Amino acid sequence: MKVSGFTFIRNGLKLDYPFIEAITSILPICDELIVVVGNSEDETRQAIVDLNEPKIKIIDTVWDENLREGGRILAQQTDIAMQHITGDWGFYIQGDEVIHEKYLATVKQAMLENLNKPEVQGLLFKYKHFYGSYDYVGDSRKWYRREIRVVRNNIGVSSYRDAQGFRIDNKKLKVKLIDAEIFHYGWVRDPRAQQLKAESFQKLWHDDEWMEQNICKAEEADYNLLESLAKFEGTHPQVLTERLKRMNWKFDYEPTLKKPQTFKEKLSNFIEKNTGYRFGEYKNYKII
Repeated sequence: MKVSGFTFIRNGLKLDYPFIEAITSILPICDELIVVVGNSEDETRQAIVDLNEPKIKIIDTVWDENLREGGRILAQQTDIAMQHITGDWGFYIQGDEVIHEKYLATVKQAMLENLNKPEVQGLLFKYKHFYGSYDYVGDSRKWYRREIRVVRNNIGVSSYRDAQGFRIDNKKLKVKLIDAEIFHYGWVRDPRAQQLKAESFQKLWHDDEWMEQNICKAEEADYNLLESLAKFEGTHPQVLTERLKRMNWKFDYEPTLKKPQTFKEKLSNFIEKNTGYRFGEYKNYKII
């Protein structure tokens, strides 16, 4: 069995993405790792080169500004990476995602068990979304709780919409849910860098006129906009050790200020906790 990792990144240093940690977190179980590097305004490419990792193959691209609306450029860059993988499986990781080393054996075993089961087109991962700091995770229904991050190669898979999921001829993939989590750090960075990232990210969905009317200019992001967080009691991936030490901002969260749940929310959460079923959940996949 051959495993290919794939990802894309642009301006990773400028926008403070943990892209190096993302790459190195999946490297141990990959035979090759394709990294599509967009035309950056920083030393993102050099940072990847400096890893001096023979498994990594860099593909240089120039982002098409005509694809900025709807996040289409993200799917295009993902597809470029996927076109270069040569493994039986493709292990996808985004620049703000990291997998804990404790899950790698589980992922590899799932690949092996399903290698000769063509009906299994991908593997579905659970998610943990960090917010504000490395000590809190979002615990409301606003956060997606599962996504495909391993796909079978050479069956016509392509990235869907803004690169959150995958499809085959616009049909949902048939997947196996595995007991492994992706740690998402997209909302954890210095508030100034977070504001810059937010402004940059919105440009991938909207034109200049929309940006002018809807995005306020601010020095730093306001982390007090989310309703519900929970204290993180686990451990972070080892590849994040140095980044954790560099945290240089203070994040205060007061649980007592949580918005009270409605009866409907309480009922939905009770059912989800006891059955695993989430009412109204958007599913970009079919679990088999």
